[in-house]
Amino acid sequence: MSDAEIAQRALRCLDLTDLTDNCTDQAIDTLCQKARDPRGPVAAVCVWPQFVVRARETLRGAPVRIATVVNFPAGGEDVERVTDDVREALSDGANEIDLVLPYEALRRGDTTLVSEMIEAVREVVDQGRLLKVILETGQLDDPALIEMASRLAIDAGADFIKTSTGKTPVSATPEAAEIILHAIKASGRPVGLKPSGDIRTLADVKTYLDLAERIMGPGWATPKTFRLGASSVYDELIAAIEGRAGTAPAGTY
Repeated sequence: MSDAEIAQRALRCLDLTDLTDNCTDQAIDTLCQKARDPRGPVAAVCVWPQFVVRARETLRGAPVRIATVVNFPAGGEDVERVTDDVREALSDGANEIDLVLPYEALRRGDTTLVSEMIEAVREVVDQGRLLKVILETGQLDDPALIEMASRLAIDAGADFIKTSTGKTPVSATPEAAEIILHAIKASGRPVGLKPSGDIRTLADVKTYLDLAERIMGPGWATPKTFRLGASSVYDELIAAIEGRAGTAPAGTY
């Protein structure tokens, strides 16, 4: 595929995100305007819960989905509070919930709590709306923990597994994504992957697309099974689609 074709494909799989601490209504309006770009549109916007209503109103009539985050970014352990937050977000109009797995509980071996939280949120997030489980792989320093977290998320009903919040020193890595993809493939279930954070160039994008195609098969990576949490790459994708100079060359994993 040409760089323009890769960029077009990636743009349609993008979760265009603003989770900055100083986000404003005006920033959400700008985000939603980008999301509706005719060269896309992107798959979803991902915003703080307090901006879900704003995004819903701004995107009215567009095919762009609205995602929001819960238990974010710390990965707390209060199941009841998290489910209450999910209910409120869904009531405000969210189509997708990005839940941070309680990764410290996993690190100390409390898999029961991990499963309980994901299952409780899954029960609230009904059909037609998606549950993405964020593993925070940069904090799971043992590949076996990433594999375990992936299996727990899949078994508890996740629609997607997301690598990271983007709020820790290490976000998405090809190594973590590969572990997740192998877990998805072994499960035989229709679960997607969302690499998130530290994806800044077209070469980075192609790394993850190539990885998904190699493990899951050609054509697997579509907005229904593959998302990119990579807003910083948006301008480069647009430049590549338009054939403008200055884009980084696409790489290979």
